[in-house]
Amino acid sequence: MDQIKKKIRVLSQQYLGQVISWRRHLHAHPELSMQEHQTAAFVSAHLTEMKIKHQTGIAETGIVAIIEGRNPQKKTIALRADMDALPIEEANQVPYKSQNPGVMHACGHDVHTSSLLGVAQILAELKGEFEGTVKLFFQPSEERYPGGAIQMIRAGAMENPRPANVFGQHVYPELEAGMVGVRAGEYMASTDEIHLTITGKGGHGALPSRLIDPVLIASHIVVALQQIVSRQASPDMPTVLSFGRFIANGQTNIIPDQVKIAGTLRTFDEGWRQEAHRRIGTLAEGIAQSMGGQCKVFIDHGYPFVYNDPAVAANVKKWAVELLGADKVVDLPLRMTAEDFSYFANEVPSCFYRLGVANQARGITSGLHTNTFDVDEKSLETSIALMAWIAVNALAG
Repeated sequence: MDQIKKKIRVLSQQYLGQVISWRRHLHAHPELSMQEHQTAAFVSAHLTEMKIKHQTGIAETGIVAIIEGRNPQKKTIALRADMDALPIEEANQVPYKSQNPGVMHACGHDVHTSSLLGVAQILAELKGEFEGTVKLFFQPSEERYPGGAIQMIRAGAMENPRPANVFGQHVYPELEAGMVGVRAGEYMASTDEIHLTITGKGGHGALPSRLIDPVLIASHIVVALQQIVSRQASPDMPTVLSFGRFIANGQTNIIPDQVKIAGTLRTFDEGWRQEAHRRIGTLAEGIAQSMGGQCKVFIDHGYPFVYNDPAVAANVKKWAVELLGADKVVDLPLRMTAEDFSYFANEVPSCFYRLGVANQARGITSGLHTNTFDVDEKSLETSIALMAWIAVNALAG
């Protein structure tokens, strides 16, 4: 394995410039969820150039590619990259700034996609030196529910052959470029959308005694629901319930008939998740009725929580240390954001790890989903080398 590790290091340096150019092209031409047609065409063209077998049109814009080493039936693993961008107007003044108004790769999926292409190039060159098969998932629509992962799974991406493990990575501006982070077990939260419609009886704001004020009812509901987290969730079960939308379309002297509020529930246990749904509905409906109004509750089930198989995560950490050094690998804390990689992790033992992309000295520190997000492109060398190294080790295991 030492010899193949040396070759991966050499090839990652050799292909870095190409991967950076791919990343810049993708960054300049971002596409929203389920609209990744040009991105998919770009990926397909380069896979064809590399003579890598692949199938397009998986879940509309997804791609599944296959690289077979020696004895391809021995074992199969999969590597995943998401391709979609966000509805954000980019503020960066860089040569590769988004050319699509109101659309930006503000979550690093351009890095993920270009990196997986780079990994494909490395593995295609080394396929005579490892046994087994590597599947590459170029996934659409991570940013928009129901997510491209479950759609690709339903379209058969996990079959023929079925991978024993799936590995994914995500940019992480909280770590410097050249570093990576891993966490075993629960890592990222489940996510559900909470939609409440409160109905009362509107009218003149100067005559509240004649009305049933849905604004007041909704306000009580928002405050009361916080006890789901502070008093009903177990202290050792991380839970977040946040409301970011409160629409009461009245005027200074007009109380509306209806108020709509919406928020998100995040947690790490499926049993508690379902119980929290029940309690949210019971409490919201009960408060509204006690105040003379009504509340309709709709909870849209989102992504499950991400669970990194402990044994697989331990191996990823070990392989990262072997390639990068112990000082470049850190343990990650729980994260209340969500990821539809969770669907792959629910299918087979998997690991989702983080790629450092920050450069404090150069001011590259903006967070994900911001209009100034960018990466230190030296991180791409770490990205392609580590994912290729993980692949060959996972096949050998």
